[in-house]
Amino acid sequence: MAARGPLTPTACARVAAVAVLRGACSGLHVSPLAPPPYQADVAARYDATWSAMVRALARENVPIRAIARDSGVIASDDFIAPIGVYADCGRVGSDLVEGEALVAFTLFAEPNGTWTRVLVNSKMRTHMQRKGSSGKLRPTPVYQCASTGRFEANLLDAVRELVKE
Repeated sequence: MAARGPLTPTACARVAAVAVLRGACSGLHVSPLAPPPYQADVAARYDATWSAMVRALARENVPIRAIARDSGVIASDDFIAPIGVYADCGRVGSDLVEGEALVAFTLFAEPNGTWTRVLVNSKMRTHMQRKGSSGKLRPTPVYQCASTGRFEANLLDAVRELVKE
């Protein structure tokens, strides 16, 4: 191999840029696309739907931060759920973010004659995570997550069953 002289400033800058880009691409966090708020209609009057929502949340042991029947709002406190169940926290490079997420939901119920419209907003972020299935769970960095829609669908299925009782 022939010996080469020192790198020129331009060559040094190119080598540094390639090294930075390779490092940045391998650790780039790709957030999941956030779905729109979950919306569903329940074929029951407001009072029956409201009672069913409260019972369904109690059955799931969801901590409630605020509840206001007159305005139709129930807000959960943050609770921990495994990433992948209620929360999709995206990828870091080609590895899925795994671990635990802090999730919170706000439910809005609105009467409309003989049925009730329910809207569910979600807010999620990582609590303890790792890249892929190996490694230690860590609290940082914190990534924003999106709902998988599973909590909302299961909750509304339970509400529909409870209003039939």
